[in-house]
Amino acid sequence: MHKSVIALLLFTLTSSFAVQAAQETKPFITSQELDLTKYLPAPPADDSAQTKAELKELLEIQATRTPEQEKAAVADAEENVWRFADVMGPDFTAAKLPKTAALFDRIIATEDVVDDHAKKAFNRPRPYMLDEQIHPLLKKSKSGSWPSGHSTVGYLMATVLGDLVPEKRNALFARASVYAENRLVAGFHYRSDTVMSRTGAALIAQKMAEQPDFQTEFDAAKNELRAQLGLK
Repeated sequence: MHKSVIALLLFTLTSSFAVQAAQETKPFITSQELDLTKYLPAPPADDSAQTKAELKELLEIQATRTPEQEKAAVADAEENVWRFADVMGPDFTAAKLPKTAALFDRIIATEDVVDDHAKKAFNRPRPYMLDEQIHPLLKKSKSGSWPSGHSTVGYLMATVLGDLVPEKRNALFARASVYAENRLVAGFHYRSDTVMSRTGAALIAQKMAEQPDFQTEFDAAKNELRAQLGLK
């Protein structure tokens, strides 16, 4: 192969890796700034009456869930802020809101690293690990169940969206509640996992708000989003 062609290929690969590295999403905080294990209680024991009752509830949900509920639960397994478009309206899209998209990409990355630390520390088995009668709708995860990461990010996104557009705050939290409930429909979490996620989301939101770069991106997203929605 000609040297110039090899050089071009190496340059292309190097540039590709550089772009990929630049595109990696940086969280606003990590578990070093916020260790949830210092705030959240330990989960109920595997053989506790509460866990047994929660497993029974999941089996009842599994037995009665409709095809429509299953479809919604699978759809809500996606972790992105655009799942709130049914509240925010048709103009709430990534294409129209790049600054809002960038803000929430970092918010999701933040929840992931903060929650992951807590999940590993608490190491609560997923419901289907304790009861083989539970058949989840999604590919099984081996990560810890406490707290629910999906529910945490749902409530976290609702919190920030509610600050951006307080006119829709109540509807946003109602949607976040459905988002969390769908983790039970999917057979992925106990109810207490999703309840505890509300506390985790509130703690993350508070700590993020203290970061100067969060405030800068929040203000830019607020101006963009409210203008797109026609709000003053």
